[in-house]
Amino acid sequence: MLVVLSDTHSTDAPDLRGRTREAVEEATLVVHAGDFYREPVLDAFERAADGLRAVYGNNDDAAIRDRLPEVRTVEHGGVRLAVTHRHRNGDTGLVMLARERDADAVVCGHSHRPRVDDSGARPIVNPGSHAQPRGNRPAHAELEAVDGGLDGRLVTPDGDVFERFRLER
Repeated sequence: MLVVLSDTHSTDAPDLRGRTREAVEEATLVVHAGDFYREPVLDAFERAADGLRAVYGNNDDAAIRDRLPEVRTVEHGGVRLAVTHRHRNGDTGLVMLARERDADAVVCGHSHRPRVDDSGARPIVNPGSHAQPRGNRPAHAELEAVDGGLDGRLVTPDGDVFERFRLER
């Protein structure tokens, strides 16, 4: 299972609870789309998650920026994901980033609002924030490899699945 998180915004801990903690512990790969905030949070994620792949966000400190790229490409279940925190040109820029990276979809954060938009040329997945939802539903994304792609769901820390989606190769 692939778990996607973003926007932790903590000074010392990953603030994982409930289903979010279970999902991170069960995952074979964890992607974090930036804004850990302080370096001890990145360190804690590295201890908690086997196979962490992350990017830095606009609020991450210099120590995190020194350790992580702004953009990376991750593959899971044959699906290539371009991962970034945000793009200054919004959804159009995110789709262009996916094309440039020859990715099937793009993962981003920044808004703290969980959403999946598959109306464009490449799907955009934002897991929201499990720890600092800022008026949105707290969430993370879970994705399972299936024939032809990934079946995904947006999930609250309480374990409520509120959106299902599919990413294809």
